[in-house]
Amino acid sequence: MIYSTELIKGTLKTIVLKMLSDNKKMYGYEITQHVKEVTKDKILISEGALYPTLHALESEGLLKTETEYIGKRVRKYYTLSPTGKSKAKEKMNELTDFINTLTFLLDIKHA
Repeated sequence: MIYSTELIKGTLKTIVLKMLSDNKKMYGYEITQHVKEVTKDKILISEGALYPTLHALESEGLLKTETEYIGKRVRKYYTLSPTGKSKAKEKMNELTDFINTLTFLLDIKHA
């Protein structure tokens, strides 16, 4: 089962911050592939969703960028800024609490 874009949209910033928190420096396509791999194809992030999110996080001061030239190709790497590191923890805690609240609200019993 692939999760709907509506579910992913609300958590995409947190997902990106978590990926960069765990992997230090990544480029866009690498983020999409890593998420796909880690979630066993349940979360697929389109470039159309990812790049506006990366640009928003950058404009919020949460990401820093670094450009590398690989032959004739330009690759833009993203890393967390100091503010981004603390915001990543905050967003992950918020999402975890939200998931716990939904679990309670929906009366989901764990086996």
